[in-house]
Amino acid sequence: MKSICFYFQVHQPYRLSSFRFFDIGAHDHYFDDYANRYIMQQVAEKCYLPANEVLLGLIKKHGKNFKVSFSISGVALDQFEKYAPKVLKSFQKLAQTGSVEFLAETWAHSLSALKSKREFEEQVKMHTLKIQELFGQKPVTFRNTELVYSNDIGEMVYDMGFDTMITEGAKHVLGWKSPNLLYCSASNPKLKLLLKNFQLSDDIAFRFSDRRWSEWPLTAEKFLSWIDNIDGKDEVINLFMDYETFGEHQWAETGIFDFLKSFPDLAIEKGGYSFKTPAELSKELQPVAQLNVPYPISWADEERDLTAWLGNELQDEAFNTLYSIESKVRKIKDEKLTTQWRYLQTSDHFYYMCTKWFSDGDVHKYFNPYSSPYDAFINYMNVVSDLMMRVEKMMASRPKRTRVKKKKQEA
Repeated sequence: MKSICFYFQVHQPYRLSSFRFFDIGAHDHYFDDYANRYIMQQVAEKCYLPANEVLLGLIKKHGKNFKVSFSISGVALDQFEKYAPKVLKSFQKLAQTGSVEFLAETWAHSLSALKSKREFEEQVKMHTLKIQELFGQKPVTFRNTELVYSNDIGEMVYDMGFDTMITEGAKHVLGWKSPNLLYCSASNPKLKLLLKNFQLSDDIAFRFSDRRWSEWPLTAEKFLSWIDNIDGKDEVINLFMDYETFGEHQWAETGIFDFLKSFPDLAIEKGGYSFKTPAELSKELQPVAQLNVPYPISWADEERDLTAWLGNELQDEAFNTLYSIESKVRKIKDEKLTTQWRYLQTSDHFYYMCTKWFSDGDVHKYFNPYSSPYDAFINYMNVVSDLMMRVEKMMASRPKRTRVKKKKQEA
C-alpha cells in the first residue's frame, strides 16, 4: 500500500523598508518592522493557527496513521518569537504529539549553497540548533531553500550528517521514471532522495480555487481517486507545498480547510493509506535508482531551474555584491551587522527582481511591495551599499596588527 508524505514549508522574509539613495549613510533601518509585524500576524490568523488546529485534530483522531513534516525557516522562527508567540506555541504543541518531523534548512532561507560552502554549513548548523531548542528534535532530513538540489549540494548535505533530502521531481531529471519512489544521489548513493509530486502538490497549492481549471472544484474524493489510480508499484506520494496554501494563498472561503481535514480522513479510513514522515520513509523504503543532477534544480516554473532567483543582470549583480563582503563581515564579528547581512540573503529579495513570466509562481508575488523588478533591485542595492559602507568603516577602525620583531641575542 502506498504511503502519503505531507510536507509543508513555513517561511516569511524580513521585508525591506523603502530605502532611498539619500538614506545611504544616514541610518541602518533596513527592515520594515511595521510591515513584517502586520503580515506575520495576518498570516498567523488566516493560516498558521487554524491550520495547526486542524492538524492537531487529525493527529488526535488518527494517531500514528497521520503524520506531517515541516521546514520552518530561521527568519520565520525569529518573527514568531517577535511578533506571533501564539504561533510558536501551536507548533510546539504539534511537536509534543510525536507525529511531526521538523526538517533542517538554511537559517536565513538563503541560496548560500550556490555561493559559499562555509556560510551554507554555518546557517544549517544555526537552524538545526534552533529546531532542537524550540521543538526538542534534532533534524535528520534536509530541505534546501526553494528545493534547490544538485550532486554537489547533496555531497555537502551528506557531509553535514544528513542521509535524507527532499527535492523537486523535475521531469528533465526523472525522464520516464516516477517521482513516487525513493531514489539516491548518483554521486553519493548513501544520500536518499524524496521527490515532490509537483502535479498533485500544485493541484492543491495553485489550482484549488481556480474556477477556470477543468477539475474545479477539487474535492477530497476526487483527489483520492487520482492517488488510487497511480501505478500500484509506486510507494509514496510526496505532497510538498507552502503551508501558507491553507488560508492565505487559498482563502478559507474556498473550502481549503475542509479539504485539509477531509482528505486525510478519507485516505486513512476508506483508502487504507497511512501518512509518513520523510525520516520514516527513508528507513522503510529502498532506493530504486540513482539520480544524476549535475546542474541545480528547484521547484519553480516549467524549467525547474534557478532562473526565478538568479540569471538576469539585476539578480546576479545583487547576489554577487552581497557575498563579495562575506570575508570582511566575518572579520568584523559584529552580531547586528552579521544578522542584517544574513537577512539580506533570503531568496525572496532576488525573486522580486525576476523579469521572466511565472507560469505557476504568482503566489510568491502576493506580498511583493515593488511595482517592478527594477524598483526591487534599486531598493535592495541601496541597502547593500549602506551595509558595505558600514563594513568599510568598521574594517578601518579595527586595530592594526603589528609584528614585533624579536631582537637576535648576540652570542
